Amino acid sequence: MEIWRSCLVCVIWCLATCWAQDPLAPAAITDSMCTTAKSCDECIVKSPQCGWCESKGFDDDSYSRCDLPENLRRRGCKEDGLNFPKNKLIEVEAKPLSDAGDAGEIVQVNPQKLFLQMRPGEPTRVQLNIRQAEDFPVDLYYVMDLSQSMANDLDSLKGLGDKLAKVMKNITKDFRLGYGAFVDKVKMPYVDILERKLQNPCLHGAVCVPPFGFRNVLPLTSETNRFSEEIGKVDASGNLDNPEGGLDALMQATVCKEEIGWRDRARHLLLYSTDAPFHIAGDGKLAGIVKLNDGKCHMDAVSMEYSASSEQDYPSISQLSGKMQENSIFPIFAIGRVPPGSADPMAFYRDLPKFFHESEVNRLTEDSSNVVELVEDVYRNITSGVKVEDDAPADLFGVEYTATCVDGIPHKGMQECSGLQLGDNVTFSLDITMTNKTCDMPMKNFTFSVGPTAFKESLQITIQAICDCACSEERVEGPDICNGNGTQVCGGCQCFPQRSGAKCTCDKEEAEGIDPACVWQNSTVECSDRGNCECGKCLCNTRTNPVEEIYGDQCQCDTYSCELYKKLPCGGPTRGDCKCNNVTGLNYCQCKDGWSGSNCGCEENSKKCISPDGLVCSNVGVCECGKCSCNDTKKYRGATCQNCDSCPSECDLHKPCVQCKVYKTGKYKDNPEACNSCPHEVEVFEELPNRESTDRISCVFKDENNCNFEFTYRKLGEGNIELQAVEEPSCPLVADVLWIIIGIIIGIILVGIALLLIWRLLTYIHDRREFQQFEKERTNAQWEAGENPIYKPSTSVFKNPTYGK
Repeated sequence: MEIWRSCLVCVIWCLATCWAQDPLAPAAITDSMCTTAKSCDECIVKSPQCGWCESKGFDDDSYSRCDLPENLRRRGCKEDGLNFPKNKLIEVEAKPLSDAGDAGEIVQVNPQKLFLQMRPGEPTRVQLNIRQAEDFPVDLYYVMDLSQSMANDLDSLKGLGDKLAKVMKNITKDFRLGYGAFVDKVKMPYVDILERKLQNPCLHGAVCVPPFGFRNVLPLTSETNRFSEEIGKVDASGNLDNPEGGLDALMQATVCKEEIGWRDRARHLLLYSTDAPFHIAGDGKLAGIVKLNDGKCHMDAVSMEYSASSEQDYPSISQLSGKMQENSIFPIFAIGRVPPGSADPMAFYRDLPKFFHESEVNRLTEDSSNVVELVEDVYRNITSGVKVEDDAPADLFGVEYTATCVDGIPHKGMQECSGLQLGDNVTFSLDITMTNKTCDMPMKNFTFSVGPTAFKESLQITIQAICDCACSEERVEGPDICNGNGTQVCGGCQCFPQRSGAKCTCDKEEAEGIDPACVWQNSTVECSDRGNCECGKCLCNTRTNPVEEIYGDQCQCDTYSCELYKKLPCGGPTRGDCKCNNVTGLNYCQCKDGWSGSNCGCEENSKKCISPDGLVCSNVGVCECGKCSCNDTKKYRGATCQNCDSCPSECDLHKPCVQCKVYKTGKYKDNPEACNSCPHEVEVFEELPNRESTDRISCVFKDENNCNFEFTYRKLGEGNIELQAVEEPSCPLVADVLWIIIGIIIGIILVGIALLLIWRLLTYIHDRREFQQFEKERTNAQWEAGENPIYKPSTSVFKNPTYGK
């Protein structure tokens, strides 16, 4: 029964630990987080883990009504009396994702509206599905600097409308194009206000039109050929200073939604083209303009020009960025080149993307002929990724993102996906947590949006904060209620002034202080800061884990603060119990049989330390807590220190004793004392028995006489060894050296004679062949009979001429 009880305790502890590690579970509460709450409203705001018991039969004299739900149920709180509100998610609008070809409107964000009821601190996961639809409408508005330096760009832009329309048709079938122009405020020192200069502000005899702030030349239209027509009608203008009034033009093009023609369900691109820097907020003071830009539309209905250009200052970059984000407009800054030696305006625009939620900066060619390629590249970059943001108040709500892109792998903390194509689905999981500050706000309903930054569709989330209990409106008073000293609210008593206690039975002094009856020894807090003092009695807090308990008159003891072994107090219920000394308040482990140590981590079982030879830790270690601690860890290893790589083997250890006792050889043959001190007897056999037994080890050696001898050993336990050896060693036969020498000599002579005979035979064969060849040549020779011309006879004949016959 004890084993089953211990197993149950371990299972409960493991379940409690796993629950605490749930990624969406609220942070673990402290002991007093719940139990210090005095009312239901305070209880549910303390922590999302706290619940309130409003059952009338609950023993609130001994326990707090605010506690963990499992603790309240265990103490008799009925389920219908447990006030434990949970977060609730309701889908208000969730149209499925659809493309332009589908019936009905295009839907790129799902769901569209959600309603949440939330407790502070308890997270709720919301899933946001996004797909950038194919053939999604695109509105492109071109805002161009018409100062004299941009005059050469006008001719190259006349065919821009048709080119853009042709390229954009490959991306979307619903494309609209518009055009606006700007110069600067018609005030000194921005432009020359002399009449003749106003009529023709250009230099060097060039003909220009009068300057203006911003003019909506062509509202957005699907008739893209009109763009070329309007460009052909426009002439350049001029001003005095180098910076232009570009921010004025961008603000009006952004906020004048109806005049420009921006559609709600379309992707908005605003292309800004110039070769000069821009005036910023505060520059208007140079012309005596001190009125701040109000960020509103001031478009004259007849002239379609910015009517407040001379009345309001330039907008700031942050103000413009906010308006563009609000209207889901993506600005593209196309900066032209300037002649050599002039200041490059790109320095003013290069860092602008840092201040806009989405934007691009690119360089134009000298005649702006690359506008089409620039727009196409930027649009493809925009549609190749999705980034989501929210406008939730950071001090009231925490939002954590997890992105699941086309790879299908969740990426925690990531708010964007890249490498997408039109039609790809991506998912963002939002873990929304409401802070306690929401309950301090006069309004308990909050609405914020979350969605892609590149287009206007978004998810609207309305949150209703759960900050009070429904039963708080029901108040019961009477002589039998709370002993006539309080009001009953949600089952508990709210005492009148100067009364305290669960049933308002205690007097409450005007000058409140620490009750000595609830203070442990030299402590300065009541109930060891782990409980509440009610009428001189401590009501100890409860723990998240039901196995852990706080107890004692001043809550000085507990069952979980003992020394840990393997992350469990006293090694867990199978090894020991965590006890408390009521005098000192210190915890200690009371180990069960078979276990010892300060944390019950030592197993009192020396059998595990017995090595195969029957020795404790092989006589080279100490048995501690059922484990061997080897004396020299570098030399000895193994569970019982039985392994030693540098030590001689068992065979080597027994070899000298076997040699001296059986064969009278070896290193002990001249040392009888050492031989007699051998600890084990050796049995001698003519032939070894049980040679193949698994528990017997065979050893074979060669002695100094070059003889092989063999013996076996078997460990009997407790250090005893049984040795068995063969009676006679196996020695090799001795050869007769004389006959070997004679045999070698005879062999050498015979080999020599054989070699001579072979040589003589070869010589005879060679000579015979030579002689036969000679005879053959002699027979075949034919000698000529002529006289040799160089022959001289051996005799000479001389005649005397005077001699006569």
